[in-house]
Amino acid sequence: LKTIAADERYLGAEIGAIMVLHTWGQTLTHHPHVHCIVPGGGLSAHGDRWIACRPGFFLPVRVLSRLYHRLFLEKLRAAYRADKLPFFGNLKHLSDHSAFDTVLTSLRRIEWLVYAKRPFAGPKQVLAYLARYTHRVAISNHRLLAVDNDGATFSWRDYRDGARMKSMTLAADEFIRRFLLHVLPDGFQRIRHYGFLANGHRRAKLMLIRRLLAATPPSIADQAPEQQPACAVADTSERPPCPCCGSRMVVIEILPGPRRGNLTPDTS
Repeated sequence: LKTIAADERYLGAEIGAIMVLHTWGQTLTHHPHVHCIVPGGGLSAHGDRWIACRPGFFLPVRVLSRLYHRLFLEKLRAAYRADKLPFFGNLKHLSDHSAFDTVLTSLRRIEWLVYAKRPFAGPKQVLAYLARYTHRVAISNHRLLAVDNDGATFSWRDYRDGARMKSMTLAADEFIRRFLLHVLPDGFQRIRHYGFLANGHRRAKLMLIRRLLAATPPSIADQAPEQQPACAVADTSERPPCPCCGSRMVVIEILPGPRRGNLTPDTS
């Protein structure tokens, strides 16, 4: 995305992206994929103007698919040569170099696809989309139908059968195994930011973009009266900016410290 968007033939801009790793399917099987949200435009190479994409069109999906196809196979081969791809079970034969090269050759002949969805209807839809993938685990409580000696029964949506709702029962050990497939390693960052949204310079880049677009940063003054925190202080001029979005910080609540009368003196 960054490479093709930077090309003058397509957009000629530095874009941003928020990407969220999603590892499960409806039946808790291992289905790793990434959900991406990309603003429809970016900063010029000199950072002096905002370049918007054409209405209804962002980047050519055929060009995206061919570049992704090549990069994926190159990195797959590099990982294999560095002995970072162990194979087990039905795939153990791929440990042989000739067998692995045969599979790579067949993958090169396949046309890969990239699907870019149309823009969201507005900010609320963007937040609703993000919330579905950033604050959920592999299965929610409402999908659990029963837990008994036969195992765990849960509902799932079969998209190959017209998105019909069905139920599935798994033995307890298999249900736990599938669920634990989606517990990420300690310290693994499931949400990542790229381009002008990268953590290192997001604040400065967003302030620059707002200035180029003559957009006012969101503040407490923009909220409806019923949305304003009751204990927010009116004067925000001296508050530091938010390290994430660059807007003025808003005081939601001030927590009082411990009362001295409740402290037990140290007599040791």
